Amino acid sequence: MSEKRSSFTGKIGFVLAAAGSAVGLGNIWRFPYLAAKYGGGIFLLVYIALAVTFGFALMCAEIAIGRKTGLSAVKAFGALNKKYSFIGWLASLVPMIILPYYSVIGGWVAKYIAVFVSGGAKAAAGDEYFTDFISRPFEPIGWFLLFIGFTALIVLFGVEKGIEKVSKWMMPLLVVLTLIIAIYGMFMPGAMDGVIYYIKPDFSKFSVTTVLAAMGQLFYSMSLAMGIMITYGSYIKKDINLETSVKQIEVFDTGIAFLAGLMIIPAVFAFSGGDEAALGKGPSLMFITLPKVFESMTGGTFIGALFFIMVFFAALTSSISLMETVVSIVDDKLGWGRKKTCVIVFIGSVVLGLPSCLGFGVLSGFSIGGLTFLDMFDFISNSVLMPIVALLTCIFIGYVIKPKALTDEIELTGKFKGKKLFNVVIKYIAPIFIVLILISSVLDALGIVKI
Repeated sequence: MSEKRSSFTGKIGFVLAAAGSAVGLGNIWRFPYLAAKYGGGIFLLVYIALAVTFGFALMCAEIAIGRKTGLSAVKAFGALNKKYSFIGWLASLVPMIILPYYSVIGGWVAKYIAVFVSGGAKAAAGDEYFTDFISRPFEPIGWFLLFIGFTALIVLFGVEKGIEKVSKWMMPLLVVLTLIIAIYGMFMPGAMDGVIYYIKPDFSKFSVTTVLAAMGQLFYSMSLAMGIMITYGSYIKKDINLETSVKQIEVFDTGIAFLAGLMIIPAVFAFSGGDEAALGKGPSLMFITLPKVFESMTGGTFIGALFFIMVFFAALTSSISLMETVVSIVDDKLGWGRKKTCVIVFIGSVVLGLPSCLGFGVLSGFSIGGLTFLDMFDFISNSVLMPIVALLTCIFIGYVIKPKALTDEIELTGKFKGKKLFNVVIKYIAPIFIVLILISSVLDALGIVKI
């Protein structure tokens, strides 16, 4: 590289930045949707159990790879074994694909902040408001550029002055906003039924698909299998305890996901009279159903503005980590320096994001396998590449370099209490579950089997 590698100033900065990466749109709308679909409390219980086992092991592995090599994903695997450098390339593709379309959605969130702040809650609750907005030829592009431009600006300032500084105030504020909205929503008439549904496990609703859905959500929630944690791991110092750091990141991430469910499920239950179907999926939840909920509330304009500001922060912390990972990958490979690399990545992301941005308007007549551009990119990255990268990573650690190569790195600051769990999960449990996730995701997308 042409510049000295950046680093986090300490443990707090790293934990908040990594937690910020993990906390994103997947926590805010995807987690509540899945929790509602797969039995509420039982899904929550299964997810937490998987987070402290599977999620813990894979996150430890990725961060340890990054710190051990001091490199981003594209070079890290090759540094450990040249024959397996292709895993790094596959991992590097994930953030490159996700960043552009993720920023499109981030732009939609920015638009809704403006709508609610300007007193347009009633208009936003209209059945066709969201569809009309995303189908316009130019306005969505403006919001997309605003969001990705803001992301690039923070990344341009680097790890310590940009990412770490922003994360240190944004993450605590995100927690506070989520708590305020969750508490407010819980006291709405009819909301308590949603609270009970969400936190009380109903074991009669437990199934294999519950486990697979919860496992799949871990990839979204914890920024796994996309090179991010490897990149952030390469920025942390040798005296930081990796095991406790991972546990703290998981507490932040799972805590925000839990609060998001507590914020959304009871509120939608209150609005819909207990209809779980009203939770919708994806954009229909965040941009169609929830504005109706806010419009029906006393003070809903204010609460709606707070909600979309909170979602913006969550989306931004994740987009920052995605862009930082891509910048690190390109700079590690080409040595252009942060500023030049950041500008090039910004331009490339804008070009790649335009089809997703226009896919609901000017380019709505084009589809690939029945999918819009945004859905296609989402399927390739999340349903195909991420499980493949995770599987290859487990095989690489478990049977090529052996777990000891990473447990030794983790033990630089003391005994690795979760070593036995780490070894068993990486070598045996995770590969089996990841194969099942990959198969089920592909079959679901093809409409062969609905998971």
